[in-house]
Formats: sequence, structure tokens, C-alpha cells
Amino acid sequence: MIAILDPFSGIAGDMTLGALLDLGLDPDWLRALPVALGLEGTTVKIERVKRGEIASWKVDFDIPPQPHGRHLKHLKAIVDASPAPAHVKEKANAAFEAVATIEAEIHGTTIDKVHLHEVGAVDAILDIVGSIWGFDLIGVDAVYCGTIALGDGFVDAAHGRLAVPAPATLRLLEGQRVRSGPEGSGELTTPTGAALVKVLSLGVAPDEYRPLKSGYGAGTKDPQGRANVLRIILGELDPVRGEECEPLLLLAADIDDMTGEYIAMAADLIREAGALDVTLLQTIMKKGRPGVRIEVLCRPADATRLEALLLRESSTIGVRRTALTRRALSRNEASVDVFGHRVSVKSVQLPGGGERAKAEYEDVRRVARETGRTTADILEAIAKRP
Repeated sequence: MIAILDPFSGIAGDMTLGALLDLGLDPDWLRALPVALGLEGTTVKIERVKRGEIASWKVDFDIPPQPHGRHLKHLKAIVDASPAPAHVKEKANAAFEAVATIEAEIHGTTIDKVHLHEVGAVDAILDIVGSIWGFDLIGVDAVYCGTIALGDGFVDAAHGRLAVPAPATLRLLEGQRVRSGPEGSGELTTPTGAALVKVLSLGVAPDEYRPLKSGYGAGTKDPQGRANVLRIILGELDPVRGEECEPLLLLAADIDDMTGEYIAMAADLIREAGALDVTLLQTIMKKGRPGVRIEVLCRPADATRLEALLLRESSTIGVRRTALTRRALSRNEASVDVFGHRVSVKSVQLPGGGERAKAEYEDVRRVARETGRTTADILEAIAKRP
């Protein structure tokens, strides 16, 4: 199942939680979330409201006195100590790390020293972890995002009055489709909402999908004549008969300062870590320098982990993400006896009927060595089997 964020009036963490409640997320689970994250004393208020005549859920937190912001290590400690699934923790930590990295660059400090104010607050922690975990609980496999309304004017933040969008918000949304306004709306997309988009969204929604359900989460503002809500649409992609369609991500990085053997080693490590495929392509970079492009095909749940591995094991300083859908033929695997040895054979069902089969190379090679037969003999024997 896919989810499509429709932020026509922006996106914030509380709006996301409200929309997830409208889609079936258990309110009692959300009320228990502060204790699950070790944030005792915080209570959750959930109410049904109207925004521009659209009924929606509004989520608020009653929070006791807290530290004035937190460092990244404190946020990660909260996430790591929670009972959330490992892949939820990974995405939540990635969201906090993205904000910390950007804030450090903006303020000229390091990621370990930067003090996160808005995103380090209790409500933002609950918004980020709760939203990522909430999508998982309602069965969403992939998230896409429409054009994001930023708002206009100015917003008062911990560092003073800032133009909308705030610097960190704009940096988090790099690569996303955004628009300014509407006029007089103020801040519509918050740093928390932008962080959620960054770690959850695979890009724009597929051209075709089947809508299943939609939910609305209310923002704090209630302007006249405009529904200040976030809509989330649940849908599914129609599979092609006899085949499977699944949303995937393509991670790509261009490198011109590593030797071939170390690029190959990085590719091997990424394959071993769970990538569906890793491809090395020759490319030409700035000033005519020859380079290599590493392309990693992976499932959305593995993207953050494999992206981090690519950044660690190669010399690249940036990784591009592209959302795509893979159409894969239905496949089977069986083993056959050839000249007294077992050989694995993979077969796929072709569109319109029929089948194509291929013997596993390593098995054919092993049988050839052990029997003295040629590979042609072995492949012919496999082809003659019923």
C-alpha cells in the first residue's frame, strides 16, 4: 500500500499525526506514545475540528517544563531506547541527523555541537517518531509527496524572526516540488514537516494508482476561506497480471577520485548489505575527468541504510535519490539432476504466456569441473529435461 502526502496547505508533524488518525491509526496508541519514548508527564489531546468546513483530527501535546532544545545524541538516545521497530528507529534518527547537519552548516558549527531547538522539543520528537511509526502501523510500504505549500511572511523562531520558509526548512526540502503562498498565510511548512518529507518521500506520486482512503489532519491556524489541513491518500498500484510491480529507489553517486578496485569493493559491500542491484557506469565529470557512477537499486525500507553505507565506503559527498517502479516477472526456482549433480534453474513467466529458464552459472561451472563435461553438454541436458 502506498501513501501520498497532499500538502496543499503545507505540512507539519501534528497535521501528519492527525491525518494518520483519520486513516485508522489507533488513538490509544498515540496517547501511550510519550511513555513509550520515555517522555513521562506529557499528555496527548486529540479532538475533532473543522478547518474550512473539512472535518479533521487535531493533535496537541501538554508538555511539562523541558530542556531548551537538545543535542543530536540526546535525540538518538530517546529513539534507540524506544520499542519502535528497527526500520522506524533508522528513519527517525535519519530525520534528526538531517536537521542537525543542516543546522550545523547554517550556524557554522559541528553536528555534535549544534543545539536543536524546535526539532529538539518534545512535541517535535513525538511528531517525527509518531508519524514514521504510524505509517508503518497502518501498513504503508511507500510514501510519495505532492507540491508543498510553503506559506509566506515571517516566523518567530529560537534564533529570532526569519523569513518563510525558514532556512532549515528550505534546505530540508531541496529536490522537492514547492510553491510559495498563499498570500498572508504565514508559515505553513515547518522544519518538522520538512524533515518528515525528506526521510519518507520517494518523490512525486505515480501517474496512476487506485485510491483506497483519504484522511485529514488539522493545522493550528484556522484561516477564513481556506482549509488548513494536510490530506494523506492511501492507495495501491495495480499489478500487471502474472507480474509484480513494486516501488523502489535508485541511489546514485558520481566518483572521480577512487581507484577501480576500491570502487568495486564498495559495490560488493553494498550488494552484501541487501541492495537489489549495484551497477557501475563510466561517466565524464567536470573538466573532462573520467569518473564512475555507482547506481544502487533498493527497496524504500533499505534506502537510508544503504545510502549511509555508500557515503561511508566511497569518496562521494552526495547521493541522489530517484523514485521508480519496477515491473518484475513472476519467477520460480527449482533444482534438476544433471549427470548425477544438482543444478539450480531459475524460470520466469513471460507476458502473454510462455516461460524462460536459466541455469545458475556457478552450478554449471561446478558440474563441468567435476564431470569433465563441457558447459554446452550440461546446458543441453538441462534443456531436454521436462
